[in-house]
Amino acid sequence: MPLECGTTVDPYSVTVKIGEGGTPWVSLAGALVPIAVVATALVGLSPVWAQVERPRAREVGLKIGVLPTGSMNAITDVVGVRVGHTTVVQGDDVRTGVTAILPHGGNLFREKVPGAIHIGNAFGKLAGSTQVRELGEIETPILLTSTLSVPQVADAVLDYMLSLPGNEDVRSINPLVAETNDGRLNDIRGRHVTSSHVRNAIEGATDGTVTEGAVGAGMGTVAFGFKGGIGTSSRKLPSQLGGYTVGVLVQSNFGGVLTINGAPVGRELGQYFLRDVLEPGADGGDRLEDDADGSVIIVVATDAPLDARNLERLAARAIFGLARTGAAGSNGSGDYVIAFSTKRPSGSGLTRAADVLSNNAMSPLFLAVIEATEEAIYNSLFRANSVTGNGRTVEALPIAPTLEILERHRLLDRE
Repeated sequence: MPLECGTTVDPYSVTVKIGEGGTPWVSLAGALVPIAVVATALVGLSPVWAQVERPRAREVGLKIGVLPTGSMNAITDVVGVRVGHTTVVQGDDVRTGVTAILPHGGNLFREKVPGAIHIGNAFGKLAGSTQVRELGEIETPILLTSTLSVPQVADAVLDYMLSLPGNEDVRSINPLVAETNDGRLNDIRGRHVTSSHVRNAIEGATDGTVTEGAVGAGMGTVAFGFKGGIGTSSRKLPSQLGGYTVGVLVQSNFGGVLTINGAPVGRELGQYFLRDVLEPGADGGDRLEDDADGSVIIVVATDAPLDARNLERLAARAIFGLARTGAAGSNGSGDYVIAFSTKRPSGSGLTRAADVLSNNAMSPLFLAVIEATEEAIYNSLFRANSVTGNGRTVEALPIAPTLEILERHRLLDRE
């Protein structure tokens, strides 16, 4: 149907499709309107789903916490950290991908970084976790993907690491691969992530702005019943507290009662966990909002000189930021935090030397990771577009109604 003059629409709640013959159409308020757009090329798709630019949380006046962000407000504010995505979209049913986080651009096996893992709820398949917890080191890029693609991705990481110069005699590598289940929008049983997708994500990783939303490992994810995805944020401590940076990247795919900066957004939008019980008979479609399962992966990077023990303590505080967003922490949600420091010990052989922060210096870093995790989750929602796949459409978080709620609760800074 055509749009009538005077029709009011949410400028950010749009879906773009590139139809047969390459004609682009934008869906606004249920109407299809042809527009001139340049589609973001996605792997293997015809027709192509294009990303429509949606705002980050801060761009609409939402400020989380009290600490300043880094210059990009991203995990890549931690110097040396790189992020790459491969988004896999094929036909009507494949909506998946892979995201790579590199602690640095060198040979990670030869230049391992201190690392730790914290488990909020262990309903998941985090490959490589036991060695990291035992040795306190990360020796490969960190890969995020779809649940049933973990073995293929781990194998591809092995291929990549074994091919690096200097690794010719290596006979043991610990690939670190995390996942969430994207089976609601994706043909997950098809296991469509390939070795080339993984290599492209790793080799294409950059230290600049991080693409967020329905991209990479976040292409098929759902959070709070809305389209989830990849989100990132950072915090930089004042110089008198060390000037350290903490960056966070999330793959959001979980449920609960969406709370933004304390405002009960999910409840006021009528989309939240247990609504079918608390409001029997309420309209809810296929009731994705009542499903709190799905998982979240949180990756924490810092340039603070931390050993594995304090990295695990830092990782544990990321769960506090997750809780602030209204996550239900359900039985079927695998909630994992992977943390690393880019400050590596010096020396070789049997001894290593490292000046590490004391326990008393940790509290500002704890606050930093809580704030950055909370904001990264919001960014994953604000930036994600609506996606159709596997016989279902998951709508993006509606920006205009959300801003009305936040304005009513006096949570927007319009300066």
